[in-house]
Amino acid sequence: MDETKRVLIIDDDKHISELLRLYFEKDGFEVTAGYSGDAVLPLVRAVNPDVMILDLMLPGMSGFDVMRELRRESDVPVLMLTARSDTLDKIVGLELGADDYILKPFEPKELLARVKAVLRRSRSVPSVVRAEEHAKDKDNVVSYPGLVVDRIRYTVRIGDQEIDMPPKELELLFFLATHPNRVFTRDQILENIWGMDYYGEQRTVDVHIKRIREKLDVIDHPLWQIKTVWSVGYKFEVKDDEIS
Repeated sequence: MDETKRVLIIDDDKHISELLRLYFEKDGFEVTAGYSGDAVLPLVRAVNPDVMILDLMLPGMSGFDVMRELRRESDVPVLMLTARSDTLDKIVGLELGADDYILKPFEPKELLARVKAVLRRSRSVPSVVRAEEHAKDKDNVVSYPGLVVDRIRYTVRIGDQEIDMPPKELELLFFLATHPNRVFTRDQILENIWGMDYYGEQRTVDVHIKRIREKLDVIDHPLWQIKTVWSVGYKFEVKDDEIS
């Protein structure tokens, strides 16, 4: 790793936490551990981690409640740990903003590999630049009637409102909107947005599309839409006279 990365491990099983500490410290990470849901937000504020490993079954606030609160103030990448193979748990976790998940029991080496993959994807997010640079870089702004997606400032405007949108949702919307009327399969979307090393399921794409649509639907947008192409994937459909 080029620089020391900070990982925050939240798991009430201290044996698991200590095992993971050994693996991550051996790989050059700076490790902080917490053992309850109530400890998460104070630790995130104090440590400012680069990535977090979060068990869903915690004393105090549950992992789901933690995610709800966390995403109100932080975009730190989160990999969820769950002892249940229930698909609904995975979907809810992803909908709340988790970046990946892994089932218990797991191999620490696989978890480490997944954390590194999440970090690689998060490093692809461009930094905020000065306003004058932003104004010159039109390739990073896409607009349609009632919609402006800015990949430099990482903002989305819908009508006259600025909408909160996590990085992966914004990247996905920008990707589709910059290829109007082109259909992409879920695998193609995963490769372009999450990267070749993504370990998760195609369902991740569906979850993110659902959340994006909910945010876009705060206004009427008859000239464009994210359309499902059944058995294939998705496209950003635009009336021909609106394509620029």
